Amino acid sequence: MTREAPESGEEGKVGGIQVIARAAAIMRTLGEHPQGLSLAAIAQAVKLPRSTVQRIVCALEAEYLVEAMGPSGGFRLGVAVGQLVYQTQTDIISLVRPYLECLSNWLQESVSLSKQAGEKIQVIDRIVAERDLRVVFPIGVFAPMHSTSAGKVLLAGLDDAAVRDLLPDPLPQMTRNTRDLPALLAELAELAEIRETGFTFDHGECSEGISGGSVSLDTYLGRYAISVVLPTARAARRVEAIREALLACKRDIERAIGGTACRR
Repeated sequence: MTREAPESGEEGKVGGIQVIARAAAIMRTLGEHPQGLSLAAIAQAVKLPRSTVQRIVCALEAEYLVEAMGPSGGFRLGVAVGQLVYQTQTDIISLVRPYLECLSNWLQESVSLSKQAGEKIQVIDRIVAERDLRVVFPIGVFAPMHSTSAGKVLLAGLDDAAVRDLLPDPLPQMTRNTRDLPALLAELAELAEIRETGFTFDHGECSEGISGGSVSLDTYLGRYAISVVLPTARAARRVEAIREALLACKRDIERAIGGTACRR
């Protein structure tokens, strides 16, 4: 006589859902901190015991969704996240990547392609500049819209009421240069200017020492942002060159998306 295995029941389903939700929270937290976080820092951010976080991180690491950062400790998003992003966004990435490569080579700076994800932007592709002092960031990373040039050009595509509804209050204070919500809303005229020029720049508003310029990209696949990201130390003298290069890249892509040529 054989026995059938008992069904997991509702309790098992709830437990499984809870584990998935906790894993998602950990991955979102790591996405917001591309420099990596220790287990203790992750636990504090997601409000879970360190032992629970360690078990989930180990499971995610086995699937290459999270990776250890070496002897210094800490964890960051793994290569499998980038693969998943690439697979879900393969059309726009394959169409735009040749232009990103040309833009990065021309300016000798890191560049990225981003999309809106709620009140944040998500990097779905990037080219890292080959130079000594450069900005490196993983595919799949999230950043607040209000403190990044990529986020601002995408916010500019919304009407003022939609911007107010979208942004949280209070806004996360990323650096000393980050604006709070009243200041940002009071300066919605800046968004009007961005709508007119299609370009904006942030000077260390999201991360200390990192600045960037962005343009919006309007395609049949949706709206995206192309950004040039560089150390703040050399940003001020390069704003105009970055603006011209980004606007030219935007025009080329929007005129002939799907082409492989990059005109300067």
